[in-house]
Amino acid sequence: MGNIATTIAAPANVVLAYAEGMLKEVKPQQFARLASPGGTAVQSNHPAWVFGHLSIYNCRIMDMLGRARGVTENPAGFEDLFKNGTPCKDDASGTIYPTMEKVTSHFFNGFKAAVAAVKEADDAVLMQPNPAEGRMKELFPTKGQMIAFLLAAHPMSHLGQVSGWRRMMGLGSAM
Repeated sequence: MGNIATTIAAPANVVLAYAEGMLKEVKPQQFARLASPGGTAVQSNHPAWVFGHLSIYNCRIMDMLGRARGVTENPAGFEDLFKNGTPCKDDASGTIYPTMEKVTSHFFNGFKAAVAAVKEADDAVLMQPNPAEGRMKELFPTKGQMIAFLLAAHPMSHLGQVSGWRRMMGLGSAM
């Protein structure tokens, strides 16, 4: 494992622990519900959307590393439900989003596989140009920088949304 890989993997392990904590005491029937403190729904991202959204990027990490997608391959429909810009909908009937088990297992299995792949990556691979276009390439010129964002900053920003959702749902601190 190269120096860059070690630097990327360390915060990713913190993300993993934080993500696990965010699910503490969350029941499957509330997983895809908008919070409604005081009876008024708050248009914020619930755990189903957050974990689903984060799960779809793990296969891109594998692609950048030249690795087989394996468990990171997105199930049918995940991209359409969870890609950037999709709305987070209240799923009272449980018919919009996949089950809590399906979403979270895809996230955790894929995230762990992506971190393991990064740990095996050579610095030379991580220093290659980011294959993304536009703003993401401007912000993160190398594969390593892009992967670091996808394994640390991106998940932490969305997991913070789940933390706020937890409080609005009457759940305590997960940490």
